[in-house]
Amino acid sequence: MDLSEFQFDLPEQLIALRPVEPQDSARLLVVHGDGRLEDASVRDLPRYLAAGDVMVFNDTRVLPAALKGVRPARDEAGQDVVCDVNLTERMDDHCWRALARPGRRLKEGDTIIFAEGFTAEITDRPEGGEIELTFSLAGDELTAALEAHGAMPLPPYIARRRPADARDRETYQTKFAGDDAASVAAPTAGLHFTPRLLAEVDAAGIARETVRLHVGLGTFKPLEASQLEANRLHEEWRRLTPEVAAGLNAARADGHRIVPVGTTAMRTLESCVDVEGVLHPATGPTDIFLKPGDAVRATDALVTNFHLPGSSLFMLVCALMGTETMQAAYAHAIANEYRFYSYGDACLLLP
Repeated sequence: MDLSEFQFDLPEQLIALRPVEPQDSARLLVVHGDGRLEDASVRDLPRYLAAGDVMVFNDTRVLPAALKGVRPARDEAGQDVVCDVNLTERMDDHCWRALARPGRRLKEGDTIIFAEGFTAEITDRPEGGEIELTFSLAGDELTAALEAHGAMPLPPYIARRRPADARDRETYQTKFAGDDAASVAAPTAGLHFTPRLLAEVDAAGIARETVRLHVGLGTFKPLEASQLEANRLHEEWRRLTPEVAAGLNAARADGHRIVPVGTTAMRTLESCVDVEGVLHPATGPTDIFLKPGDAVRATDALVTNFHLPGSSLFMLVCALMGTETMQAAYAHAIANEYRFYSYGDACLLLP
């Protein structure tokens, strides 16, 4: 498979730096399996689904994982170093992997001070440019310190253009986020669902369920040829409970559609389904990598945002709809100036 098949040119001005207000007023491109395209609004979603269909949301909570700290001078002649740290993966209650700038000036054994009583020691520098931080706080105390001193970890294509601010605390968190803050990126398709839109979904008889997948840095990493060859992505922790699995299996048995909201919800379901299309509960890591030619067994439709060219997420939607169909859909979106990526517009994919 040639990665060039999944490239496209996106004008920079179509990258959304803020969501529309209200967030359910975003545009919606409806993509049908026969190639038909419809321009609609996110508020139109209920009319494309039927009573008894089940929308599946990822209820993970985004941690304010972007920190600014100081690495004190190592000796009297040295200088303090101001550091930008972005947490990427939780290792245990007090240890995280992170990206840090300026990385070349940080060494194993250094301490970074974020606030009084809130510090971290660099305990490892694994390959790949990340560092490993062991914090002075753990568990709920660490979470509280991050909430107090951290900022929302905006995706690189936004963070390069503006800093995170107080508004992002609300707009970059879904309305149904649970109590386990461990994601370092939002399940962004869910950001469109305001209380008003959720009420309209409920009024239409469309059911709602939740799964949980903690979104990691790999969401934004460029896809590497080695990942394509190994047919595996970065690992992310996911959970499908017995109750939700049973409910989704029953809905499908009754002829209703399962509609994940976002690629993280879809990856969770597809990592928990057998060859007969039966979902099984699971908790733990998944590194599932869906691309054209792979079987899609648990997804009957998908609500998703527009994805980066050459990314595993664009390959995922091509696995569901076909590469030619999705390239045509994205070309239409670009020509009609849809807004792209995390704070952008949405697609409804109907195979």
